[in-house]
Amino acid sequence: QVQLVESGGGSVQAGGSLRLSCAASGYRYSRDCMSWFRQAPGKEREGVAFVDSDGSPRYAESVKGRFSISQDYVKNTLYLQMNNLKPEDTAMYYCAARGGCPAGAWWFPIRWNYWGQGTQVTVSS
Repeated sequence: QVQLVESGGGSVQAGGSLRLSCAASGYRYSRDCMSWFRQAPGKEREGVAFVDSDGSPRYAESVKGRFSISQDYVKNTLYLQMNNLKPEDTAMYYCAARGGCPAGAWWFPIRWNYWGQGTQVTVSS
C-alpha cells in the first residue's frame, strides 16, 4: 500500500516561487510512477506533471517553462518546483501514484490509484 504526504504549500505573490514535496512510503521506484495534480475551487482536478518510465518529465501546457518535477529515489520523495507563479495556479496540489506509468493520457485522475491529502497553494496578484 502506497502512502503519500505532501508539504510545502503556502501563500505567495504573483511571480514568486514554491517547492512542493511528496514523501512516499510503500513506493517501489523501479515499478511505480508518481505525478502532481491540482484542483481549484469549482474546477476539475487536472494533471500538472509526472515523471515517465524513462525518467522524462511531462508537463501540462499551462505550467511548461515555469514548473519543474523531480524525484529523489533514495528519499522516496517527489518534488515540484514552481516558479513565476500566477494567480491561476491557486489550487490544492495533490501527489498521486500508481503501479507502472500510464501510456498516453496521464492527466486523467482516474488513471492514478493512490493520492495524498493535498497541500494548498495560493497566489495573490
